[in-house]
Amino acid sequence: MENKLFDVNAEWQSQVPEPIVEARPEYITLYWKAWELAHNHLNAIPGMPQTPYMDEGFCETDIWIWDTCFMSLFCKYAQSRFPGVESLNNFYRVLYDGGSLPTIIPKNHPPAWTGAIDGREAPIFIHIFDNPPLFAWAEWQNALFSGNRTPLRRLLLEQQYLQQHFARLDRLTKAEKISGVRSPTCLVRHPLGYFWEGGRSGMDNTPRGRTGEQATSDRPNHPKMLWLDAISQQGLAADCIARLAELIDEPALAAEWRQHYQQLRDLVNRYYWDDHDRCYYDIHADTREKMKVMTIASYWPLAARMASPEQAAAMIQHLRNPQQFGGDVPLVSLARNDADFNGETGDYWRGSLWLPTAYMAVKGCENYGYFDDAALLAAKILHHMSRTYREYVPHTIWECYNPNRPMPACSCDENRRIVRSDFCGWSALGPINFLLENVIGIYEVDAFRRIVKWRPGLRTDKALGIKHLRFGDVTTDLIYRPGEVTVHSDRDYTLEFNGVRLPVCSGSNRFDGAARLRETAAPLFPSS
Repeated sequence: MENKLFDVNAEWQSQVPEPIVEARPEYITLYWKAWELAHNHLNAIPGMPQTPYMDEGFCETDIWIWDTCFMSLFCKYAQSRFPGVESLNNFYRVLYDGGSLPTIIPKNHPPAWTGAIDGREAPIFIHIFDNPPLFAWAEWQNALFSGNRTPLRRLLLEQQYLQQHFARLDRLTKAEKISGVRSPTCLVRHPLGYFWEGGRSGMDNTPRGRTGEQATSDRPNHPKMLWLDAISQQGLAADCIARLAELIDEPALAAEWRQHYQQLRDLVNRYYWDDHDRCYYDIHADTREKMKVMTIASYWPLAARMASPEQAAAMIQHLRNPQQFGGDVPLVSLARNDADFNGETGDYWRGSLWLPTAYMAVKGCENYGYFDDAALLAAKILHHMSRTYREYVPHTIWECYNPNRPMPACSCDENRRIVRSDFCGWSALGPINFLLENVIGIYEVDAFRRIVKWRPGLRTDKALGIKHLRFGDVTTDLIYRPGEVTVHSDRDYTLEFNGVRLPVCSGSNRFDGAARLRETAAPLFPSS
């Protein structure tokens, strides 16, 4: 295609890391487009507890917990400009400090279910209270980049937002209407986990909970089903609270939350693991039978580090199987061999590729050392998004993607319309995080220990790296070329390249002996 789809020319560009992937310039184009859209979704509204804040790009009268948590995971790369983790205050202060959200005058045609009308004043709501509880995960990941313990002490010891949120969810025994929240809760605690509902889980029309081979309704929502993702996400929250407590040298607090985590981990592995299929499933609360619909939610236990090494190895096999979650467009929302999989349109959560859950699954791979699988999965998804960006009009980034063709997926509304465009929003996780963390391969940054772990995920004879990577008080450039790694930094830190620790000194550094790419690094996708 002759026309240039995007041209970087913005003052905020200097505050964002600059990726180098000479073999794939189209990935760089998509990367900058994602940041441009994210910048367009910086919203400033007087009266919001946190303003400016990151808007998900879906509906101006509502804010979502899980969208905002996922957005914070790419905003961590530009914390001085993009208030990702700060945007969580719009939830914390309403739910736990008696704060409120202001009214606005909508002008972008809000959905009918909001009751809002363009040009007339309408309140802003938190859309769902019992959305996936990912606050602690978001705080943990952002803390590793900031290296700042002061706000963590305030968060855990004074405000205790994370502990309060875990406990409040754990106490839900019936539907509640919470002040400042549009929708009543559906999550209900059970001794073996949590009852829930598709919309609250985020997987709106998932066929999970069906009683036959195929779902007979848009939202089966079996009243006796205990949701695997709910218990795993609560476990992830407990694990991250413990990790944050360790960072601020609070061993008693860390031990308390390790105990919460271990209790949930034990339940997941005792009741939700199926030895025959070698997979995690939802379960029936009364019979404890596995409710065998294999979806991307099966990977939440890996994201929460709940699986044993043997269980993780089995789950990786499903990711390699093109009839399940592998193939050219991997990590789709429903296994391809499921009777409800819709390969034509994706039908929202019945086959579409969703970046937040795909990102979660890739992080699960990394947790168990499957870096090559993570790199290949991420590269395939990035390629699919890049093709869609170039070939489908309008040229943009979408809420979710068709599982087979380079185009957006369709929604699950009555008209089965194309999903939302300009969705950065969580879909920036592909062009930004998959590119930086898996294709380039900067998979771990820890400002507290002053360490960067780099495992290039692309087999290439051209330059690969990143400029202006910021963490803590460090700004650094890291560039691989065949036979050498060059690093420039304004501070000392440790670089771990393919498992070999290299001391980086302030100034320019060059490393030759350790600069060989692994034979198992992912090939260019597709081969070229």
